[in-house]
Amino acid sequence: MAAALAVLVAGSFADAGSAQTVPVPKPAPKARTLAPPVATNAPPAAPLTTAATTIVPEPIIPDPRRNTPANVFATFDANQKAQAAKVSNYLSSLNTLVGNFVQVGPDGTKTKGDFYIQKPGKVRFEYDPPTPIEMISNGQALAVRDRKLATQDIYPLSQTPLRYLLSDRIDLMKDTNVVNVQADDQYIMITIEEKSAIIGTSRLMLMMGAKDNQLKQWTVTDPQGYDTTVAVYNLDTSKKPDPGLFKIDFTNYSTPPG
Repeated sequence: MAAALAVLVAGSFADAGSAQTVPVPKPAPKARTLAPPVATNAPPAAPLTTAATTIVPEPIIPDPRRNTPANVFATFDANQKAQAAKVSNYLSSLNTLVGNFVQVGPDGTKTKGDFYIQKPGKVRFEYDPPTPIEMISNGQALAVRDRKLATQDIYPLSQTPLRYLLSDRIDLMKDTNVVNVQADDQYIMITIEEKSAIIGTSRLMLMMGAKDNQLKQWTVTDPQGYDTTVAVYNLDTSKKPDPGLFKIDFTNYSTPPG
């Protein structure tokens, strides 16, 4: 579980040395379909429920063969630019977002939980038991906390892929290195690539519904080519998360040196 979180948070765009690197198991080959986290004094978050029975989405695991080298001379037609603008406008329009998530790690391990977003920069992911993990961003730093071990790793928010989801406003075509735009009757898929001379090339693929214009999932691909996919559902933009949810506890949780 910790390995999957390392991929999701730091394995993508964090500089080497910002936190300890956690090895990730090689996923077993399998069929692919088409195709990215409190202080002790903060009030516990109420579980998210709906009146009707909720259908939990099955995350769409991207084909790993999609990660071919990007063409530095790649251009996008008017339709692709319009689709990227549509996703940019959606992300920029969000102020708060509350919902549930399903995460699939590189080894196929599946976990669930609740998440809370308050833009700009604040997010909290709570994993359902028995997973003792929480992820909290206070707008500057992001903590990956293990409640069972009472430890947490701290990453600069600016060096994690979550910053794209948490930016106040964003124009994907201007503010990021978009290397692929795909759209069909169901989904719009935008792939962002970042290169580092130290840790290599990482990618973030955002997937949005073509009909309901809502975020569906994201997949983070680390420099070793391992994917972590997070699908979201039960989305609510009207709820105002408690500010206490986004406080990082530096007193009761130890932070490893480094």
